[in-house]
Amino acid sequence: MNDRAVVVDGEICAEAPRPGQCLRTYLRERGRFGVKKGCDAGDCGACTVHLDGLPVHSCVYPAVRAQGRRVATIEGLATAAGLHPVQQRFLDAQGFQCGFCTAGFIMTTAALDDDQLDSLPETLKGNLCRCTGYRAIEDAIRGVRHVEEPGPGASVGVNLPAPAGPQVVTGTARYTFDVEVPGLLHLKVLRSPHPHARILSVDARDALALPGVHAVLTHADAPDRRYSTAQHEHASDDPADTRVLDDVVRYVGQRVAVVVADSEAAAEEGCRHVTVRYQVLPAVTDPEEAMTPGAPALHGDKGTEAGIARPADNVAGEVHAEVGDVDAGLAAADLLYEQTFRTQRVQHASLETHGALAYVDDDGRLTVRSSTQTPFLTRRALCRLFDLPEEQVRVVAGRVGGGFGGKQEMLVEDLVVLAALRTGRPVKLEYTRAEQFTAATTRHPFTVRVTAGARRDGTLTGIRLRVVSNTGAYGNHGPGVLFHSCHESLSVYRCPNKRVDGYAVYTNTVPAGAFRGYGLGQVSFAVESALDEVARRLDIDPVTVRARNIVRPGDPLVAPAGHDSDLSLGSYGLDQCLEIVDAAAREDTGPPAPSGWLTGQGMAMSMIATAPPGGHYADARVTLLSDGRYEVTVGTAEFGNGSTTVHQQLAAETLGTTPDRVGIRQSDTNLVRHDTGAFGSTGTIVGGTAVLRACQALRERLLTLASEHSGVPVTDCRLGTDALDCAGSRLPLRDLWEHTHATGQQVAADGHCAGSPRSVAFNAQWFRIAVDPVTGEIRILRSVHAADAGTVMNPMQCRGQVEGGVAQAIGATLHEEVRVDAYGVVTTAAFRQYHLPTFADIPRTEVHFARTIDATGPLGAKSMSESPFNPVAPALANALRDATGIRFTDLPLTADRVWLALDERRPTADRDDLGHDDRPTRPAR
Repeated sequence: MNDRAVVVDGEICAEAPRPGQCLRTYLRERGRFGVKKGCDAGDCGACTVHLDGLPVHSCVYPAVRAQGRRVATIEGLATAAGLHPVQQRFLDAQGFQCGFCTAGFIMTTAALDDDQLDSLPETLKGNLCRCTGYRAIEDAIRGVRHVEEPGPGASVGVNLPAPAGPQVVTGTARYTFDVEVPGLLHLKVLRSPHPHARILSVDARDALALPGVHAVLTHADAPDRRYSTAQHEHASDDPADTRVLDDVVRYVGQRVAVVVADSEAAAEEGCRHVTVRYQVLPAVTDPEEAMTPGAPALHGDKGTEAGIARPADNVAGEVHAEVGDVDAGLAAADLLYEQTFRTQRVQHASLETHGALAYVDDDGRLTVRSSTQTPFLTRRALCRLFDLPEEQVRVVAGRVGGGFGGKQEMLVEDLVVLAALRTGRPVKLEYTRAEQFTAATTRHPFTVRVTAGARRDGTLTGIRLRVVSNTGAYGNHGPGVLFHSCHESLSVYRCPNKRVDGYAVYTNTVPAGAFRGYGLGQVSFAVESALDEVARRLDIDPVTVRARNIVRPGDPLVAPAGHDSDLSLGSYGLDQCLEIVDAAAREDTGPPAPSGWLTGQGMAMSMIATAPPGGHYADARVTLLSDGRYEVTVGTAEFGNGSTTVHQQLAAETLGTTPDRVGIRQSDTNLVRHDTGAFGSTGTIVGGTAVLRACQALRERLLTLASEHSGVPVTDCRLGTDALDCAGSRLPLRDLWEHTHATGQQVAADGHCAGSPRSVAFNAQWFRIAVDPVTGEIRILRSVHAADAGTVMNPMQCRGQVEGGVAQAIGATLHEEVRVDAYGVVTTAAFRQYHLPTFADIPRTEVHFARTIDATGPLGAKSMSESPFNPVAPALANALRDATGIRFTDLPLTADRVWLALDERRPTADRDDLGHDDRPTRPAR
């Protein structure tokens, strides 16, 4: 072997790495797309490969140091005899969701010795997963098998594996950039250093003179049209306050210009050679200050026609509504509780960053390949921006590496289309991890003032909320998140008197956007914390107080802002959820607390609509193929939400066959008429209903065709795995296809769902925790979650969704915060500054499902992707209140914040001599 060659999966690669090139890009350039880009800093482990048998993070490993050595990637782990044992175990346990991190976990695990396997919290500290909550990964490493093989027509309620599982564990699943595109150009964005400024001039001459730079584009080159990056079925749901490239920048990190070049390095160098003159304008970063008279108006140049509630006052959207008489209700209360609660910015932290590539094909059609949850809405938005007919634009989402609402935005597609149309070449834009923090969206920070009144028996007499959300520099999702946050958080309670005053406010900070829960988690933190405090002050069990006030079957769902006529209790399992967490609180199980630590327990609950209001649409088609198998086409994108598996299960169940005989094609605007998108937990409820209806229609058509072909009455025909039984005579499906095809007919059927009527799902969370009074560390001793998901289509997969939601919420409650300084600069621009939870941070959560069958969902199912997140923060805060006697009102509940609060409660003499025997002044319960 040449000492200068790199041996990759047994293949000799003689081409030397470029100066400064990392091993990851060297491998991806040679088609090893299983080596993923997640952080560029050695933080996430998605790029893990073996170098002479040892795992390394290839994103920080110089490729030149691999010369003369052997590199093994996920694509080379299997042999001709079959999968590597670790790959098989991940497949058997379904130790993945979106799968973007899976290759890294498999490569790390495959190199572990027995001692390392016994200390997984330490061993896996260099690998991150945002989806699973790590339990499924541990089960895979331990060799626990969860998948089942269902019989014909018996797929619902079975642990069916994901159809793409074999591709995920072998690194052959194709994400956005896992394709080779000849002649590809690279785009980089020059971003604003100011929170608010007018662009006076842009001089690109020096940049254009650089080798490899093809174009520099500014606001003068972009469409002068306003739109919202948020993607909803109705574009008017969001303020039209954004331009592709604007001559006014409103936050640090906003786009100023783009450079298109032969390589990322050349494009980055081009950005450094663009000279911009700014007129710096006054800025405001606090939402309360932004609403005061005289504050700088971020969008004062726009009128209400842009969909902005009050542009001059920086109010993107607002709600003021009341049911009953709140003042009278509070006056009649025996107990009043009033407090202000605050939640912070949180990053979605999908391991696959935002990115897209665009090119014009040989037929003159524009094709966009994007990491998006909304391919159809993105196509519509691009066509409106660039005056393109929809039939001339195709948007495709490959497998998407995580979303959590963050990819319900158009943040990159417009730029690559602008550049591709200008240059006539394929163009790629892939966000760095730093750009994800500074230029993508975050969860909305909220400030919620709660006033709650109750009688001595715990019956609520009145609730008043003042809600202020910081939507950042642009209003994408701002009004919608505000309205949603104030709906189910209150309508779950039967209190006769409710009032909300809410404001979504512009500030000169990074924009917020859609995030798992869509505002409910923020307001539920306040409401559920307040209810817990009411219970404690009345000396009533917290579960009892909730049981006394929750909606019951037959009750209307009343929120101050109004009742949606299509929303009702399609099934009811909230009582079961409360019983489950109440039973957990009465059990003495779980590990003991360390000596000297404070202990406490707490619970909270939540309700969420199973689909967004106002219409959410899906079309599906199912076709009988020539070999007697079926193909389902549907628009829903797969990003770990599990919708593909559920759609396969619904089809197999309805058509009386086995899942392996059902193929799925998805998330391509060429396939079906329309799909609103994979958000609002609609993959099962809306997309699944469309699939179910298509399959039901095809089943009836097959029975009719079989009757016509055989002369047997339809009532005597039965559809089986691969054939029809016509009164005892077997008619293979492939024979029926041939007969029908010969007459010029296609054996297919369509299904449609409009997302209405809608039901609600319920969740309850309980924790038992320990708190170190010396450091403020919180340790979760036991976690129990109860979920009302209706008919549980796939228990293994649904459990994973719950665990992932709980884990993400634990991170948001205890650790995570996108910090923004007084100038509007994001100061947490890397995972190591942000504290994304690792394997060691997340406990196993015991997941229990209520036994209900919903009247509106497909085969009785409900949604269960977003809702597990919502009750976690208040449940943890309530447990912390129980342990310490202190009501914590601001998130996150970091160790330093807890320690400071405990320190303030300690006698002065004890502060200089802290020990594990110290206690706050209130005894722990």
